Amino acid sequence: MKISVIREIKNNEFRVAMTPAGVRDLVTGGHQVTVETGAGLGSGITDEDYVAEGASIAPNAASAWNSAEMVVKVKEPIASEYQYFRSDLLLFTYLHLAAEPELTQALLDAGTTSIAYETVQGPTGGLPLLAPMSEVAGRLSSIVGAATLLKPAGGMGLLVPGVPGTRPANVVVLGGGVAGTNAVSVAVGLGAEVTVLDTNLQRLKELDALYAGRIKTAASNSLEIERACLAADLVIGSVLIPGAKAPKLVSLDLVSRMKPGSVLVDIAVDQGGCFEGSKPTTHADPTFQVHNSTYYCVANMPGAVPQTSTVALTNATMRYVNALANKGWKKALSEDAGLALGLNTDAGILTNEAVGVAHGIDAVTPSTRL
Repeated sequence: MKISVIREIKNNEFRVAMTPAGVRDLVTGGHQVTVETGAGLGSGITDEDYVAEGASIAPNAASAWNSAEMVVKVKEPIASEYQYFRSDLLLFTYLHLAAEPELTQALLDAGTTSIAYETVQGPTGGLPLLAPMSEVAGRLSSIVGAATLLKPAGGMGLLVPGVPGTRPANVVVLGGGVAGTNAVSVAVGLGAEVTVLDTNLQRLKELDALYAGRIKTAASNSLEIERACLAADLVIGSVLIPGAKAPKLVSLDLVSRMKPGSVLVDIAVDQGGCFEGSKPTTHADPTFQVHNSTYYCVANMPGAVPQTSTVALTNATMRYVNALANKGWKKALSEDAGLALGLNTDAGILTNEAVGVAHGIDAVTPSTRL
């Protein structure tokens, strides 16, 4: 198979979808790998590093896209890349289509077969291709939240751990999944007072046992969310419904009553955000004011730490890339029900029900396309 690795062009996105180790695996398996020039530089990987493992270097995006049977990316394509979609192309990347109506329509119009990292499921459930980036985003959320609490960044001017004789920050984490658990880990490490809310009582029991009373837990409902947010200095939103839009858990009315200078970090902004008023921002301009609070809504948070994120992501994706290349996408999906759940579009047909609900488009099950 002819596989192309594309240089990411979203604002301050420095990750790349494949390391030289991945190139070696594919070339050894008899496949042709083309890497767009400069694709790895943000992650500290040169064109020469790829060539040494058998890749060819494409001089520009058009050449990389047009020569490929399968394109492997990190982030969802942006409008300038829609021109490269075609009916005989397999696209494997993060897509987040429930929050991207224009991208959804472009893929359907072109007839492109697309598989979304974030809806692939593992053999025992879970989201194995979302998990490593959720780990990164979760840990980053506490770090950027602490930085945004600084007065020059628009926060109230509070040091998260405090010093002797002062209070630490009150950090509230909405959602105890992969991202939320990692946010809790770093917030606790920073010395914050941490409360985590989740609808899964078993998960709350696990977190309570893990931290041996070091954190507070609460069953998530509108009243508990309101109480927690009104007392919070920093709120981290990390709820996820796979493939679907995130639920709005924090209303603008609630934000208007929060502490002046409080900070809200929305990890779920890729899926539409879990705070009312959330909108995607970039690393170049990450925050905006809502009432007297500061929102941090960067849609590609892990892109800020590409040397960590690229390796973590490709550690998870390469087994699937190899399967798609070695077997072809239909056979690979037929043999792996979890991978089949990643199929979002094929031949102008939507194959993700949650995306269909978000955009009012009829969808079929992935199995009907195999």
